[in-house]
Amino acid sequence: MDYPERLRRLAINDDVLTTDDLHESVLGQLSLDAKTLALARVAALVAMGASEPSFGSQVDAAISAGATSSEIVDTLVGVIAVVGVPRAVAAAPKVALALGHDVYDEDTGRIAATGQA
Repeated sequence: MDYPERLRRLAINDDVLTTDDLHESVLGQLSLDAKTLALARVAALVAMGASEPSFGSQVDAAISAGATSSEIVDTLVGVIAVVGVPRAVAAAPKVALALGHDVYDEDTGRIAATGQA
């Protein structure tokens, strides 16, 4: 299915694009490589204020597809103009945890400050 047809089907909410079908019939036809798709999904998670486990699985997918930690953080920064600073700030600890960085101070339960004041 070419992109105009996929776009048409999305616009009319065609049943062929149900969640079950997306994995097999549509995703296999995308012109995006796995890394780009995974980074786009991370950006979408930021936009929708997704939960921590969602970030974990998509960050893992991005890393598995060849994305670097820097590219994942750049994706977070890159969507600020669209989603706003509050969404990006809310997503940052979730992305950090998904990348294996604990950003919380055990004593205060807050995000730990780093650097010089």
